[in-house]
Amino acid sequence: MKSPPGELWTPECRIIGCMSTRIEALEESRIIRQVLQGRVEDFEILLQRYQARVFQVVSGHVPPGVVSEVAGEVFVRAYLALPEYEARSTFDRWLTGIAVRCCCDYWRKHYRSRERAVGSLSEDQRAWFKQALADQADEAFRQVRSQEEARELIDLALAGLSAEDRMVINLVYLEELPLKEAARLLGWTIIKVKVRAYRAKAKMRQRLAELFGKESGR
Repeated sequence: MKSPPGELWTPECRIIGCMSTRIEALEESRIIRQVLQGRVEDFEILLQRYQARVFQVVSGHVPPGVVSEVAGEVFVRAYLALPEYEARSTFDRWLTGIAVRCCCDYWRKHYRSRERAVGSLSEDQRAWFKQALADQADEAFRQVRSQEEARELIDLALAGLSAEDRMVINLVYLEELPLKEAARLLGWTIIKVKVRAYRAKAKMRQRLAELFGKESGR
């Protein structure tokens, strides 16, 4: 429910918003029960309601050409896992977790390391490389969200990491999600996310150093 502007967002509006969310959750629980009881066509309601959300999540983690394929896999897995769904979590959060894990599986299955000549980089890209290798790595990661060239470089560096390392870098450093939320989406413990993120960033900086070293040795 969209919040009214400024002073119009009164306590009464907040109550109405909470009620609306609760009603929606109850409706979704009813739909899920009906699907599990054999009315499989009702799953189409959930698909239509969350299709845009799933595409948004998936498109942030896999190449554009496979977004539809991976998004379709998300809904297949969600349908098969419906008996395991517990209403303690919203359906949206549960489905988002499935989407993130599907993206991780995509990279695990389809990962192909592709080298690119560092000597062909632009001056801005070289500057980003140097920043990422210095003590300003966190700032360099934040720049990726707004700079297309930096995004290309981060993809180049990520190509040398495992699927799990790639996803934890994306969630923790690029999307800047809280560790608790990243852990929920990946199905890991918070400690595992923290350790894996630290090690993945170190591996990525090493990867950048190797790529940049090729240019320096030219």
